[in-house]
Amino acid sequence: MPPRSVPTARQVRLGTELRRMREGAGLSIQEAADRLGINRTHITNLELARFGVSEERVRALAAIYTCPDHGYVDALVSMTRERKGGWWEEYRGHIATGGLDLAELEYYATSLRVVELMFLPGLLQTEEYARAVLGEAVPAWSPPELRRRLSHRMKRRDILDRDDPPPCTFIIHEACLRLRFGGPQLMRRQLDSLLEASTRENVTVRVIPFEAGGFPVSGVSMTYASGPVPQLDTVQLDAAHGPMFLDAETQLTNHRAVLARTMKVTLPQKESRDMIHGIAQHL
Repeated sequence: MPPRSVPTARQVRLGTELRRMREGAGLSIQEAADRLGINRTHITNLELARFGVSEERVRALAAIYTCPDHGYVDALVSMTRERKGGWWEEYRGHIATGGLDLAELEYYATSLRVVELMFLPGLLQTEEYARAVLGEAVPAWSPPELRRRLSHRMKRRDILDRDDPPPCTFIIHEACLRLRFGGPQLMRRQLDSLLEASTRENVTVRVIPFEAGGFPVSGVSMTYASGPVPQLDTVQLDAAHGPMFLDAETQLTNHRAVLARTMKVTLPQKESRDMIHGIAQHL
């Protein structure tokens, strides 16, 4: 099997979890290799996601590391079966890697909690709103680049329409509702679309009003993607240089607490819808 040129974030995560499992067992790379009867370089390559790993190898490593969490091991095994890249692979080389990793994260999440402070969530953006937002990029993208990014953003929304859509909670600051990207009429159509999306069974929209004052995530937008087991959750933070992905146990614990505190300052679902409707009516 040839080495991977650029492993995806999910492939890197699987390697990271194998390393964490080994370190949790108190074994060095050499000790793990000796017990498995392979070269230590092979262990290193697996942990760095340079090569794929089989279901049998994951179970063998879990047995050597005496991992007691069968649900966790089964979740790792399921990741080894993902041999074929997702739809986002057609954009590789045209879209920044962070954008591809975000699409992959959303696709495999069992649930999503999104906090947005300035822009409406990408998964809920209309095409014309997304074009207006992407059109503000500095430096400006060429028309072909803009079309590719717009196409990628629209394709991400497909997870909401599949047969088993993940439960999604969108926490949106009031500022997102009032910034008129593309002008008032375009924004009104976007807010109408947001209201329609909020009626979906798997979608919850909650608004943080200006009156709420400060709150834990002020200054940063985030996506909390739940995995099949809590150890495989991931936090994605927006940054000027691109998305940041966090998955250390302490980071996950902290961001769960942040989300819980942030939800306390949001308006209930009905009041959130009423605010969105009221702002749309005055555009």
